[in-house]
Amino acid sequence: YPSTKCAVDKAMIMIEQGATIIDIGGESTRPGSERVSAIEQKRRIIDVISQLTKVMPKNTIISVDTTSSEVAEAAINLGVGMINDISGGKDDNNMMSLVADNNLYYCIMHMQGSPKTMQDNPKYKNVVSEIIDFLTAQSEKAIKCGISKDKIILDPGIGFGKKTEHNLEILKNLKEFSSLGYYTLLGTSRKKIFGEISGSNNPADRVSGTCATSALGVMSGINIYRVHDVWQNKQAIDIAYSIKNN
Repeated sequence: YPSTKCAVDKAMIMIEQGATIIDIGGESTRPGSERVSAIEQKRRIIDVISQLTKVMPKNTIISVDTTSSEVAEAAINLGVGMINDISGGKDDNNMMSLVADNNLYYCIMHMQGSPKTMQDNPKYKNVVSEIIDFLTAQSEKAIKCGISKDKIILDPGIGFGKKTEHNLEILKNLKEFSSLGYYTLLGTSRKKIFGEISGSNNPADRVSGTCATSALGVMSGINIYRVHDVWQNKQAIDIAYSIKNN
C-alpha cells in the first residue's frame, strides 16, 4: 500500500480532475484476494483519511470501502460521508445500523460469493432479475434499519461473481437498475471484461472501454461512476450528458 502522502496526493489529483467522491479501502477485492483483518484495514486507511480531510474541498465526500462495521466506525469518527459495502450488508449485521445512526450514504453492491472465490464458476438463471431481487431486499432492510432512501446507492457489481456474458447482460439492462428509485453506481473501471472483449491484457489499456460504459451509463440513468481515470471518464460523461439533454 502507498505511503500516506502518495495516497493523499493521488486523491487530490483526482479531485482536481473532477472527482467528487474519493473511495478509500484497506483491502483488495480483486478476484482471488484474501480478506484483511479490521485492525490491518484501519492501519492502512486511518492516516490517509485524517490527512485528506485537512486538504480536500469541503464539497468532496470520502467513501470507505469496507464490509466491517469496526473499520467503518473508525472512519466515521474522522468525518467520512459514505460507506461502500461490497457485501451489500451481508458480512456484518451491525453495518446498516451504524450507517443509519450517522446518516451516511450507503452503497449496497451485489457480489456472488467472496472475492477469493467469486470468479471460480459463477452461475445465474437470470442475472439481472437475481441482482435486482438482492438489491431490493437489502435496500428494504437498510430502510428498516433507519437509512434514508435518498442515502442508498445501488451497485450491480460488475465483475464481482460474474462472467463476461453476465456483465454484458447487466450493461445492456442498466435502465432496469436506474429505475428502481435509488441512486445507482457503475463500477467498470479497467475491468477484465474489456480485456476479454478487446484482447487488452494490461488494465491501463482499458480506459477507452471504461469510458464507453460510462457514456452508456449516462444514457441509462446511472448517477455515480467509480473510475481510476477521472478526466477521461468525466469527458465521456459530460459529452453523453449533453447529448442526452440537448
